[in-house]
Amino acid sequence: MMEKRISFWHRVINLIAPEACMVCGNRLGIDEEVVCAPCNLHLPRTGFASTAYDNVMARRFWGKIPIERASALFFYEAGSEVSHIIHNLKYHNHPEVGAVLGRMAAKEMAHFDFFDGIDIIMPVPLERKHQRQRGYNQSMEIARGVSEATHLPIVSNAVERTTFHGSQTQKSVAQRVDNVEGAFRLTGKVDLSYRHILVIDDIVTSGATICSCVAPMLSIPGLKVSVFSLGVVR
Repeated sequence: MMEKRISFWHRVINLIAPEACMVCGNRLGIDEEVVCAPCNLHLPRTGFASTAYDNVMARRFWGKIPIERASALFFYEAGSEVSHIIHNLKYHNHPEVGAVLGRMAAKEMAHFDFFDGIDIIMPVPLERKHQRQRGYNQSMEIARGVSEATHLPIVSNAVERTTFHGSQTQKSVAQRVDNVEGAFRLTGKVDLSYRHILVIDDIVTSGATICSCVAPMLSIPGLKVSVFSLGVVR
């Protein structure tokens, strides 16, 4: 009975205030979330989950942090229709985008055993003031979706961000590295020894943010690191 009641009210709300696809702007169908079926079909998927140990994204971390696997759902290009997904997630108060696409991506990656051996999901933390201003951490929302699909626990208090010097968006590679250097620290609240963690972010460009996030953990014995993001810049 409860499922029918929820379905009924969902249909009523959809008739009164239909949701739009965050790629093309067309009306979503009753069974669609965030992205319509045609746009989902044409998302520029990376396919990295099938080559998780050696791909364009993984190589971005080689020589910087030890990396086990890396994958992203789609290729990101600023100004493209697909970029609307990230803009809505980060800047237009749509945290549900992260959960929906995180869940969808996790289900797709599971077919390639991407999550085998991973113990913990760790979203890249925001600086506290920045998170209060936004109202949520977009990486946490993505992590929630991944956790729902994989049943892996989320650990959000092992590392904290201590500084925020503005968005990485318009910065060069060198400026990105400088901008996040020393921006994270261990809290001492969680023992990560001999754990395999999956670090989650929204977009990977140079990889500087994730490298800085992982840097304080490099002395932890037996730690393994894998990375997932919704988007990756080619």
